[in-house]
Formats: sequence, structure tokens, C-alpha cells
Amino acid sequence: METLRWINFAVSVLFVVCYAYQFFYIPVPWLKKDRPHAAPKANRYAVLICARNEAAVIGDLIASIRSQTYDQSLVSVFVLADNCTDDTALIARCAGAVCYERSNREQVGKGYALQTLLHYLDRDYPDGFDGYFVFDADNILAPDYIQRMNETFSDGHDIITSYRNSKNYGDNWISAGYALWFLRESRYLNHARHLLGTSCAVSGTGFLFSRKVLQEIGPWPFHLLTEDIEFSIHQITRGRKVAFCPDAVLYDEQPTTFRQSWRQRQRWAKGYIQVFQHYGRDLIQGIFRGSWSCFDMSMNIMPAFFLSAVSIVCNLSSIVLGLMGGGSVQTALWSLGELLLGVYGTLFVVGAITTASEWRAIGTSAWKKVLYAFTFPLFMATYIPIAISALFQKVEWKPIEHRVSAAELRRRKDGTALPF
Repeated sequence: METLRWINFAVSVLFVVCYAYQFFYIPVPWLKKDRPHAAPKANRYAVLICARNEAAVIGDLIASIRSQTYDQSLVSVFVLADNCTDDTALIARCAGAVCYERSNREQVGKGYALQTLLHYLDRDYPDGFDGYFVFDADNILAPDYIQRMNETFSDGHDIITSYRNSKNYGDNWISAGYALWFLRESRYLNHARHLLGTSCAVSGTGFLFSRKVLQEIGPWPFHLLTEDIEFSIHQITRGRKVAFCPDAVLYDEQPTTFRQSWRQRQRWAKGYIQVFQHYGRDLIQGIFRGSWSCFDMSMNIMPAFFLSAVSIVCNLSSIVLGLMGGGSVQTALWSLGELLLGVYGTLFVVGAITTASEWRAIGTSAWKKVLYAFTFPLFMATYIPIAISALFQKVEWKPIEHRVSAAELRRRKDGTALPF
């Protein structure tokens, strides 16, 4: 049992070494102000949307793009209907987008779809664009989204990510768990990083990259299961920083069933492993060169949930062995209880701080905001078995069904305050 205490102590020390710095990010957005923008430029943008059977939601995204305060003559919308069996392509064209179609059952995933779409643009629009937005089909943009991103882009940043809110925060504890994590990532990771002059990270959707970046990388060569993190780390290990625009808000739909959530987060966990296998050496070399961004990104894809899993497995094993041997398991039970209580308390504090600071941005009723701050640690804890399963199972990219339309949101009566 003394060995068990030392294992738990060692894991706790590793957690502090790896992640305590993120608590120092929390006051940064409140103590440090964003720099004023330079005069905005009239940049031409291509909006890239890869969609697989997204007929229920893609019209809302394109409508929100066409309702932007930014000059519409400078915005072109391009959709790749990827292996679709529904009316995604028809709806996209009727909404005013240029739509291409792709059928490839071997090269599956958003990375391949983006690559194909950029090849089409290179062929059909040889003059190119100043910048390229990437959105998922279920997103809806705040009316000034592109205007705000353009202000930051005009400051000279080549890659920019944005504030990620959610359409369906109040559906249940699963959608709220996702949504609260993304709010925390936006405010207390990316915003703090941006203010401190270090690099942020792209997170799936709602980002912008420049013509210069496209010319350097070519038509999207990122095909791991988490191509967004792969793109971020590829750029960071080459010395480029990802900026953040706190005023550009998008809303996306979160999974509501545990089966969907397991599948998606298992892909993320497997993708993190793949990214570390491909870029771990570059990250470690960057750390030894003194790159804070490389250290920060390493902590994003390295062992948080695996450290937790090791500790929990050791504690449970001690309990089982104690019961089988007829010995006392009181120490092991006490140790496991301390561990679980500590993890819950830490995650609750993170969730509660985010809920309080982003209260007005959260589109659900007050009682649900409070309730889901308490369930947030439980949602995060489910990452542990998911991460373990990702180590041993073959994981493939599979689409997540989206059904929450703007019309559905307008019919709801739960206190939402979303701008559509």
C-alpha cells in the first residue's frame, strides 16, 4: 500500500509539472487588454466547407455567411459535398455556394476533403484569395464574425482561430460538457496565449489561414485523425504562431448521445497519439530550443488522461488484489477516494470559473448553467476509458450526425440568447 501512495504522489507531481501553468492563464484575459487593431484591409476570402450528409444544417451556415456585416463582394463560399447520399449539394447551391462533389470511400476524412476542395480552387480560381476560412457544416456565425476576423488578419497574422460557442449547450450533460470545454479553451487557453504573445491552437473549425500559408504547405497535406491539431503543430514547430480573435464568435452543434461522444473522442485520442508519433520529436526539440509554444502544445496532446488512467488502474488493482488475498483494502479505497475527489474538485473549479465568466455567452437557462458545471467533471472523466480504448483499438474517421437547425433553436423556450 505504501507503493500505491508513492505512485499517486508521483502522478500528482507530474500533473503539477505538466499542467499547473494553465491556472496562471486564468487571470490573463482580465488583467491584460487586447492591443488595438491596425486599419482593416479589404481582403478577399474563400470560405471552405466540407460536408457529408449535412442537408439539415448547411443552409443555416451559408445563410449566416451571406448575412455578414463584411462586404459580401469579398467573400466566396465553396462547399465540397463529400460522399453524400442526401441533398447537401443541392441545398448548398440553392443557398448561393459554389459546390463540388467528391466520391472516395478509401481516402475518408476531413483532411482529404479539404485537400480535394483546395485542388479545385487552384484549378478554377488561379488568382487565389487573401485568406481561407474553414468551417464545419453545422456551424452558424455571429453577424460580425468575418469583420472581426478581418481586423485581426489585417494586423498581419497568418493563422487565426476564433471564439467557439455552441448551439445546443442545454440539451444534456454531454453537449454541455463539450460546450464548456470549448468555452474554457477559447477564453482561458487561446485568449490568454494570444495576449501573452505565444501560439494558440486551431480546434477543428472556425479558423482562417493566409495565402502565404497555403503556398507553403500546398493543398492541405494533413490526414491524421485530428488534422486540426496536426496543422497547428506543423506550423508551431516551424516557428509560426496561431493568433486568436476573441470577438469572432461561431456556434457549433455538440453530440448529445454517449455513443456519438465516445466515437468522436476516441478518434481525438487516437489522433493525439498519431500526432505525437509524427511530431513528438519536433516538439521535444522545440522545447529544448526554448519554445514555450512547443511545450504548451505537447501538454495538449500528451499524457493528462493517460496519467489519470495509470493512477486509477493501480488503485483498482490494489483493491482487487486485496480482496482476492483476503487482506485489508481500506488504504487502497481511501487512496482512490482521495484521487477521485481531487480530480473532481479540480475540474469543477475549472468548469465553475468558465461558467461564471462566460455566463452571458452560454445559451441556456440559469439552472442548467449551474447544473452542468457540476456534471462537467464527470464528462471529462469519461475521457479516461476512451483514451485507454484508443490505445488498443483501430479507430477510423466517421461522420457525426447534425440535426439542430436555426429554426429549431428559435422554437426552443429554455432561455437561449443566441443571435439567430
